Amino acid sequence: MTRPTNKKELIEMSNKNYKSMFELINSFEKSEIENGKIPFPDRDKNMRDILAHLHHWHIMMLKWYKVGMSGEKPDMPAKGYTWKTTQDLNYKIWEMYQDKSYLEIVKMINKSFDDVQKIIISHSDDELFTKKKYGWTGSTSLGSYLVSATSSHYDWAMKKIKKYMKALK
Repeated sequence: MTRPTNKKELIEMSNKNYKSMFELINSFEKSEIENGKIPFPDRDKNMRDILAHLHHWHIMMLKWYKVGMSGEKPDMPAKGYTWKTTQDLNYKIWEMYQDKSYLEIVKMINKSFDDVQKIIISHSDDELFTKKKYGWTGSTSLGSYLVSATSSHYDWAMKKIKKYMKALK
């Protein structure tokens, strides 16, 4: 997958991948979506887990943006974690959503997706893709963080779901 390099591409690819991800999920039987168990030895055990993961990374992106744009330095990826301990953070995220149903998570991710899209739409190409434009993004661009939180992450989810699909055959 080619990474978006401008606002138009980011909007199109994030929307396309999000829609494609749900089309892929909805190609499963309802019982597989809501109760199926992914038979791989990793963190995500069902569709809910995958979507909850994506939702929480949307939420973190929204928080980084709010804090960063207020002139402060956000805790990235999260308070008490570093980019090197992302695996531990992802497991903590997984634990946080174990009491939620698939349908609850779908509502949550749809809302957080819309909120992230509003950020993308509110910025120009320059604001999104100029490196070091905002101090809180370090040596990269706001757009790079948004690509990672949207289109690239949805691509990761689709690969995982397709692997599960093959295991069912």
